[in-house]
Amino acid sequence: MTPRPTPSGSDPKKSAAKAAKSVKKAAEKPDPVAENAPAKKAVAKKAAEKTAEKTAVSKAVTKKAAAKTTKTAKKGTSKAKKVATPVPASPPEVLAAIPVSPEVPTADRDRLLSGTHHDPHGVLGAHPVPGGVAFRVFRPYARAVTVVAGDVRAELHDDGDGFFSGLLALREVPPYRLLVAYEETVQDTEDHYGFLPALGDLDLHLLGEGRHEQLWTALGAQPMTHRGVTGTRFTVWAPNARGVRVAGTFNFWDGSAFAMRSLGSTGIWELFVPGVGEGELYKFEITRPDGSKTLRADPLARRTEVPPSTSSIIHASHHEWGDADWLARRAEGAPAHEAPFSVYEIHLPSWRPGLTYRQLAEQLPAYVKDLGFTHVELMPVAEHPFGGSWGYQVTGFYAPTARLGTPDDFKYLVDALHQAGIGVLMDWVPAHFPRDDWALAEFDGRTLYEHEDPLRAAHPDWGTLEFDYGRREVRNFLVANAVYWCEEFHIDGLRVDAVASMLYLDYSREPGQWVPNVHGGRENLDAVDFLQEMNATVYRRVPGVVTIAEESTAWDGVTRATHHMGPGGFGGLGFGLKWNMGWMHDSLDYMSHEPVHRKYHHHEMTFSMVYAYSENYVLPISHDEVVHGKRSLVSKMPGDWWQQRANLRGYLAFMWAHPGKQLLFMGQEFAQGAEWSEAHGPDWWLLDPAYGAEADHRGVRDLVRDLNVVYRHTPALWQRDTDPSGFQWIVGDASEDNVFAFLRYDAEGSPLLAVSNLSPVVRPNYRLGAPDDVPAWLETLNTDAARYGGGDVTNPEILKPDPQAWHGRPASIQLTLPPLATVWLRPA
Repeated sequence: MTPRPTPSGSDPKKSAAKAAKSVKKAAEKPDPVAENAPAKKAVAKKAAEKTAEKTAVSKAVTKKAAAKTTKTAKKGTSKAKKVATPVPASPPEVLAAIPVSPEVPTADRDRLLSGTHHDPHGVLGAHPVPGGVAFRVFRPYARAVTVVAGDVRAELHDDGDGFFSGLLALREVPPYRLLVAYEETVQDTEDHYGFLPALGDLDLHLLGEGRHEQLWTALGAQPMTHRGVTGTRFTVWAPNARGVRVAGTFNFWDGSAFAMRSLGSTGIWELFVPGVGEGELYKFEITRPDGSKTLRADPLARRTEVPPSTSSIIHASHHEWGDADWLARRAEGAPAHEAPFSVYEIHLPSWRPGLTYRQLAEQLPAYVKDLGFTHVELMPVAEHPFGGSWGYQVTGFYAPTARLGTPDDFKYLVDALHQAGIGVLMDWVPAHFPRDDWALAEFDGRTLYEHEDPLRAAHPDWGTLEFDYGRREVRNFLVANAVYWCEEFHIDGLRVDAVASMLYLDYSREPGQWVPNVHGGRENLDAVDFLQEMNATVYRRVPGVVTIAEESTAWDGVTRATHHMGPGGFGGLGFGLKWNMGWMHDSLDYMSHEPVHRKYHHHEMTFSMVYAYSENYVLPISHDEVVHGKRSLVSKMPGDWWQQRANLRGYLAFMWAHPGKQLLFMGQEFAQGAEWSEAHGPDWWLLDPAYGAEADHRGVRDLVRDLNVVYRHTPALWQRDTDPSGFQWIVGDASEDNVFAFLRYDAEGSPLLAVSNLSPVVRPNYRLGAPDDVPAWLETLNTDAARYGGGDVTNPEILKPDPQAWHGRPASIQLTLPPLATVWLRPA
């Protein structure tokens, strides 16, 4: 006889006799408890009719009788041997649980059916009650549910609407499993309502404070082992929801039986689902305050389907990093503003269209290393539904886009770049998010991630929604996201997009469309606090990283430390670097003019030095400057094809010598004539030796390589980028000649002389003032060299200063200035 626990204190002999009598009579009459309750009688009768193999047992079966049976089984009786071999029709093996009184209360039943129950674990699962342990299960479409606890198998009563329940005479809740029988299969599973919360008290405390700096470890879908059982913990922040259920491929996208529990005032909902692991698709089914339902992707999903599909995917990383040496050097190295820093900006999906992350890892590091760039900057890689947004309208803030592979594939690419000695920056977009109804917009039925004020929530330029930076949970979501990319993907820096749109309440808004802050000003104080917190947190947690602001206004202190107050009363924003949008606009405007007119725009090339040391700057020639009718970089230049290339070469060398770091968008390094398009990427065919003008394009690329090589080995060009004493004009007012000449100094005082002649004429014996402590100068780079496609007007000989004073200096040199070119000279 299969052992069954019984109430303590009963006589084992009487109990055994009563049990045998009960088994004999079970097939002849219904359970006496069900006899007193017509509804339960009907349930028991229905259960009996489902299978001829079901055997009823009464309350009289006692624990001591079960113990006696166990003892007999251990002696090796023939009856025990029969139990050891499962026999479907064996009466003692499968028991019928006593109907639970009461069943699932009507109110709980209705809320579970409608998806509005905040505590399903308080109703479903196994719970001690008077007389034993009550088991309640909700499995729509099931034909039968059996509880398996050790050697006990008890079939629960069918209560209708997918509910099953039963009472077993146990003193405590045992470890148990469920056998859920459907039309054509039986599912053997743990009961997901048999587990305590898998989220710790510390996590809940930090979530409540909005200070969980590793938020991705607490929210989202986390494969794990909980109480010895493998499965996935689902957690989501939805404080306005009446109920949340998780639906996915593991439950045929029917979340009815997978209601999550609310974890109090944090607004967090949680459910541990046993047996569910990596690769499964899922979403959260949220019942809004008005009772309607919405199916949402996980805001913390670490992997997604390939767009246009929108499901989240359970993910755990298995990548083994090989960049420990790189990270150690990064942590110990000089800060970015005192180090060589030249950046190649890339749109990964179109750099080599069709390549995956892993395929890119075979080509991109070698190409960038050959060109000598210190870093790549990736246009946004976080998941986004519309490819035409280039990634700037993000829906999956914690997931690399699935268009090119898995998150581990992206890690493989970052790892390969690091092992090639190349840093990885990425564009990060905390300024706004799209309105897609499966993503963040009104996530739980009310404004949540966006500001509750419609005027503050709607971004006027892009039709998107702005984050509510004043809400601690939203700020936590974004701050942790910045940390996430740096810690989990070893990203070396974040270029923060559209900072200006975050800082000003009146950004792109007319009077009456915005409300001043508490001080009557236009500054978005919440955004200022958020940016300061983000920068302080990232720099504290991840040694050696850099944050870069795309900020197009004159906001004071973008790259000032957060604890240093400025004249406006604000602490610094705490960024490491800032894009110099003013230099970019002015210099490109100057270069677009015919040389004969440039003398009237001379100040556009010199004005940047008025404010060059107000921030730590990057000089950006980015994707924004070569799309939407703006023309490619070489096509902006005036003149014929030779002059366009010459202008481009001279401009690039001027840019590399100017104080600040460099950034160049892909395709511009080889003078692509067409605008960039995300549909087909750079025109690589221009570098095909079979193409007639291939040498023209290759010459420009060779120049970019040499610029980077000389730059890296010349500290004067980067070591004192933010120190005014590292720069001196030789001549900045030669507007009639279109000539600019200046000195750069490294920390030891060693100089480099940069001279640009942006007129189309050769200027022989051009005299320039020079320091008298440098005995001779040697040309180290000339953009007119024949190997770059120029006319080869060079200065091959050593240039020695004359004692003739010039340009306010005690000595001077004479050299030949090639047309539309820049020359770099170093001490011989």
